[in-house]
Amino acid sequence: MNAFEQLMAFQHQTEALAQIAGRLGWDQETVMPRGAADQRAEEFAAIEAVLHARRTDPRVRDWLAEVDDAALDPVGRAQIRHIRRDVERANRVPEALASQIARLTSRAQGLWAEARANDDFAAFAPVLEQIVALKREEGAAIAQSAQPGAVYDALLDGFEPGTSAEDLERMFAAMRPRLVALRAACLERAAPDGLSGQFDEPAQMRLARRLAETFGYDTMRGRVDKAVHPFSAGSGADVRITTRTDPDDPFNCLYSTIHEVGHGCYEQAIDPAYALTPLGQGASMGVHESQSRIYENQLGRSRAFAGWLFDRMRESFGDLGIHDADAFYRTVNRLRQGYIRTEADEVQYNLHIMLRFDLERALIAGDLAVTDLEAAWNDRFEADFGFAVDKPSNGCLQDVHWSVGLFGYFPTYALGNVYAGGLHQAMRVALPDLDADLADGRLERATGWLRDAVQRHGGLHEPRQLIEAAVGAPISEAPLLDYLDQKFGAIYAL
Repeated sequence: MNAFEQLMAFQHQTEALAQIAGRLGWDQETVMPRGAADQRAEEFAAIEAVLHARRTDPRVRDWLAEVDDAALDPVGRAQIRHIRRDVERANRVPEALASQIARLTSRAQGLWAEARANDDFAAFAPVLEQIVALKREEGAAIAQSAQPGAVYDALLDGFEPGTSAEDLERMFAAMRPRLVALRAACLERAAPDGLSGQFDEPAQMRLARRLAETFGYDTMRGRVDKAVHPFSAGSGADVRITTRTDPDDPFNCLYSTIHEVGHGCYEQAIDPAYALTPLGQGASMGVHESQSRIYENQLGRSRAFAGWLFDRMRESFGDLGIHDADAFYRTVNRLRQGYIRTEADEVQYNLHIMLRFDLERALIAGDLAVTDLEAAWNDRFEADFGFAVDKPSNGCLQDVHWSVGLFGYFPTYALGNVYAGGLHQAMRVALPDLDADLADGRLERATGWLRDAVQRHGGLHEPRQLIEAAVGAPISEAPLLDYLDQKFGAIYAL
């Protein structure tokens, strides 16, 4: 075998081991017995040490040095691009630090879940302090700089290559005024009615699984389970998603499911030739979130699809306290004062992300102490949303991300919304009669368009190049903001 073939054979095994690590994470969040937490932390540390050793194996650099990029096809060059990037990052992080982060974040996840259940931030703060310190050390090692901006950008680059905090600041500054103005205008109007009654949780799960299949999720290569915080895991032939249920709020379950199905369908749609290679996963977390958000919102909360879902919900739950499909559509999209990001409407969702973006940058920079995080969160939330946080589970303990070390991840949700805005605009041009499909619960053309434009490529292209090619225009927040103004202006008769 030549150097490229040897490198790809080695990488195939590394990718397979990374999938095993991911399966450990899925197990931990779904069915692992609580008493296994300490042992699982050691298991994570052990497999992370193996992965780190493979990524820093001197043979990888030797093979890379021997490869003639010009002799490769575009797929081969993309594989090399990813491997070089991963090798460079891995070689800057000491193995002991990588294992320590894996061990600590595995243990911290259970501590976060317990603290959240008990509304006790003080119980979680000490371990979060350790995580922040380790992630700051990791970011400084990757950036080869202790400058706070460089450290945060190094962490962000692990989720969204080619994007900086400065880029995101400019985008968010352009988005905030229009989002705040639209929210204020909507909240001045009478709110649509909410659902009434209790909603059987097994029935929610049955409908959730039906929705997953309606949106094209292949349950022969995946499964739907319950977790404290919905997530997706895996790629290729084993892509798993989770959701959660609330007897008072079936939308929590159903739209969390559609959201995670967007992630799952992306991974299932990637060209099988890329399986267990660096190209066999999404291009970035921003691109990933574009798929989950467009499934959940532009498709799942559309007037046409809401009519179909209205009938399915009445079949599952009987009387909803809503008299017709138009009223149901307004209920699905109603703005309300709420604490929880995952339950937020489309207008307010990005404001939740901006709050987290600013706070996590302050934590990494050392400008905000973990012991002051709860107060800082509560102050910022009241300033941004106009009412006070009532308990930590509705505030700084609501998200799992920081407990597992995902600093730099949150802004990709808002970036994904921006990508989704452009993709939706392009999709509507390509499929002008799409609403007829959605009204019948037929998602094949919409999801097929996304599969061809985005999903099948996996990591072949850089994130921005991929989205700009699919959209046919430079990335801009304008399509998303115009869509929101039009949609909610109509719902609230602005």
